[in-house]
Amino acid sequence: MATPTPQTAPAGGLRARKKQRTRDALIRAALELFTEQGYEATTVDEIAEAVDVSQRTYFRYFANKEDVAFAVQEMVEARFMAELTARPATEAPLTALRSAVMVAWDDIGSAIESVIPVELHMRSYQMIESTPALMAVHLRRSSELEEQIARLIAGREGLDVDADPRPRVLVAAFCGVMRVAGKIWGEGADCSVASIRELTQSYLDHMAPAIDDDWRTHR
Repeated sequence: MATPTPQTAPAGGLRARKKQRTRDALIRAALELFTEQGYEATTVDEIAEAVDVSQRTYFRYFANKEDVAFAVQEMVEARFMAELTARPATEAPLTALRSAVMVAWDDIGSAIESVIPVELHMRSYQMIESTPALMAVHLRRSSELEEQIARLIAGREGLDVDADPRPRVLVAAFCGVMRVAGKIWGEGADCSVASIRELTQSYLDHMAPAIDDDWRTHR
């Protein structure tokens, strides 16, 4: 009887996992260094050295320090956008936004923790808010994200975002609530995902009665 041939994982899959591990290690090392000694004081060489890779390897994954500083935040935002895109078309705009962010928080914790501890994510958020160069980038990225969300909401409702102000107004209010919740979370002692989820839900509860409406019946 022939001996069965051992099954091995495809080489491409192994390479992809190795690349992902290297990328994750660079993110963690960078954020640890940024939060311990400051963003401006940290060099790309120090990040690469912490992971025992070359500077050239670092630049295969990130164009600069800024990219790695926002890597986890970008992952969180992408998860939210994917969930918002998938929300049922029958949901009112604010309901879709609220549902998307709450569902995203249900599984984003494990996604964050697969890369860095949530506690490090909190410290990184505080570091960004206290670093002028990063805060400027953060505000620019937030503005760009708001525009993406507004256009997505307008598309769901069959509206022209440049002619009807409601998508941008709603999204500005929603994102403002999210920023406040994030700021309070970042200043608190509880760094758990459950904590930020609870804060988000509480703040959105206060927002909904003021602006929730069925736009389709008020054209």
